[in-house]
Amino acid sequence: MTNETRTGLIHIYCGDGKGKTTTGMGLCARAAGYGYRVLIYQFMKDNSTSERKVLSLSENITIVDGLEQEKFSFRMTPEEKAQRLAFYTKQFQYVTQKACREDYDVLFLDEIIYTIRAGLLEEGPLLDFLKNKPQKLEVILTGQNPGEKLIGAADYVSEIRKVKHPFDRGIPARKGIER
Repeated sequence: MTNETRTGLIHIYCGDGKGKTTTGMGLCARAAGYGYRVLIYQFMKDNSTSERKVLSLSENITIVDGLEQEKFSFRMTPEEKAQRLAFYTKQFQYVTQKACREDYDVLFLDEIIYTIRAGLLEEGPLLDFLKNKPQKLEVILTGQNPGEKLIGAADYVSEIRKVKHPFDRGIPARKGIER
C-alpha cells in the first residue's frame, strides 16, 4: 500500500466466548479496506462459513480452502486425529510460506490455537514462524487457551469471555450468526 516501513504485530483473540473469528474477520475486512493484502486460513472448519462468502468478494483478500467437511476433535478417532495432524501441518506450512513468498500484509490463522490444544498441530512451528515472520506481516490467531509461550510471543491478547450463550439452552449454531 505505502512505502512506509511498518512492523506487523501479533494478535490473539481467545476465550470461551462467541466472537473470536468474527473479531479476526473484522480486522481482515478493515485491513483489506485500507488496501492491505490479506491471507486467511480456517483450521477445524469446513469451507462453508458465511463470512467467507462476503470476504472473498474483496480483491485484497485470499482465502485458502481447507477440508470440505470437518468435525470437532473430540468426535475424531485416533486414526482421524493422526490424519488431521499430518493435514494441518502441511496446510500450516503452505499458508505461512504463501504469506511470506507472496508478500501479504496480514495473515489470519483462524482456530489455530484450538487446533494446537486438540493435538492436531504442533505449537513449535507456529512459535518459530512468529519469531521469524516478515517484519511487516500482521498475524491474527484465534482459539481457546493459548499457551504461555504463545501469549509471550503476541503483542495483543484479547480474551472474549462467555457470560451467557444460547448453546447452553440447546440452541445450535445458526447460519449467518454463529456460522
